[in-house]
Amino acid sequence: MKSVLKASLKTLDRLAEELAGNLKGGEILALVGNLGAGKTTFTQKLARKLKVKASVLSPTFVLMNLFKAKLKNGRPITLYHLDLYRTRDFAEVKALGITEFWGQKNSVTVIEWADKIKKHLPKNAIVIYFQN
Repeated sequence: MKSVLKASLKTLDRLAEELAGNLKGGEILALVGNLGAGKTTFTQKLARKLKVKASVLSPTFVLMNLFKAKLKNGRPITLYHLDLYRTRDFAEVKALGITEFWGQKNSVTVIEWADKIKKHLPKNAIVIYFQN
């Protein structure tokens, strides 16, 4: 069953802190919301909490970025950050190899515009709705 959370620009810090502290590896965070609702800002805040040192920018044109990160317990993981805004269908997204790494214990996957592939998201995805 998918978990569903709601977020606004005012709650991004708290939500990023809470999620970062509870991640175990293998989670898929499916972000849904309008332009400017805070999806990328949330991802940046989450990345900082996961000790990502690189700049986290929206991968709108490259579709996916990955970062070395660490869970709260210090275990290294890969943070996958996808932006599906410019994608047409799941076949295009699947070609990125997404289904091969999502759910893996050594990764956390954040998907902006996840509503574009909602039928294909794993049942255990954490869906976060962003409201302006």
